[in-house]
Amino acid sequence: MGESTVTTLEGQEQAPPQPVADEAHVSAGHRLLRRLRTPRRPRLWFEILLIGVSYWTYSLIRNAVPEQRGQALANADWLWRVEHHLGIAVEESVNHAVNSVTWLIVGMNYYYATLHFVVTIGVLVWLYRSHPGRYAATRTVVFATTGVALVGYYLCPLAPPRLMTGNDFIDTVVVHQTWGSMASGDLKSVSNQYAAMPSMHIGWSLWCGLTIFALASVPWVRVLGLLYPVATLVVIVATANHFWLDAVGGMACLAFGYLVARLWYGSLPYTLPQQVPQKVPPKVPPKDPPEA
Repeated sequence: MGESTVTTLEGQEQAPPQPVADEAHVSAGHRLLRRLRTPRRPRLWFEILLIGVSYWTYSLIRNAVPEQRGQALANADWLWRVEHHLGIAVEESVNHAVNSVTWLIVGMNYYYATLHFVVTIGVLVWLYRSHPGRYAATRTVVFATTGVALVGYYLCPLAPPRLMTGNDFIDTVVVHQTWGSMASGDLKSVSNQYAAMPSMHIGWSLWCGLTIFALASVPWVRVLGLLYPVATLVVIVATANHFWLDAVGGMACLAFGYLVARLWYGSLPYTLPQQVPQKVPPKVPPKDPPEA
C-alpha cells in the first residue's frame, strides 16, 4: 500500500506530518545518551563503593573459575614451546639470575605483592583530585580491561612458570619465605593459581604508566611513569609468576579497555577537559514591581 496523502486547498498532495511524540521520544533518548557520555564531577562515596564492590566481584569471579590443573599445565607447556619457537624463552634464565641476589629477589617479591594495588589506587586518587573531567573515562579503561581479563581466565587456564612440571623454575616466595604472591605459600588456598593469562600486573601497571606520562606536568615523573610497567614486566618474569606472552595478553586487554572508553566518550580519556564545567543556573527574569 502506498503512503496516505493530504490534499490541500490548492490541490497539492503532501505527506502527513510525522507524529510529534516520536520526535520527542528520539530527542529524549538522544539527550539521555549525551548526558551519560558527558564527563561529570565524580562523587567520592560512590567511587569508593564502586571500586570496592568491583574488586570484590573481580576476585570472586577470578577465584570461582575452575582450577583446571591438567589443562592449565598443558597450556603452559604449549606456551613455553611457542616462546622457544619465537626465541624469547629466557624466563628461566632471568628467574635463576635474579634469585641468586637475595636482597633483589626479596624486594621483587614485595613489589609484586604490593605495588600492583598501591600504585593503581594512587593514580586513581590523583585523577580524582587533579583531573576530575578525565577521571570517569580513565577509570572506565581499567574496568573494561579487568572485565575482559576475566574472560581470559575462564577460557584459557594457565599455570605460571613456577608451577610447571619438568622445568627448573624457582618459586621465589617459597624459597625465600617472603610474602609476594597470593598463589604461593599459605595464601594459595584463597587464590586461583591457574589464572596467569592475561597478566593484570602488566595491564594495570601499563595503564598507570600511560596515564602518568600523558597527564603529569613534571618531566621526571613522566619518565617514572614509563619505567613503572617496564619494572613490573621484569618482576613478574623474575619471580616466575608469568611468561612474556602473559604480558602481551595484558596489553591486549588494556587496548580493549581504551577502545571501550574511546567508543563511549567519543575520544581518548586524556584528551577530555581536565576540569568538569560548572553548571550555570538558569537566569530567572526579574519580577515586575508591585503596582502602587
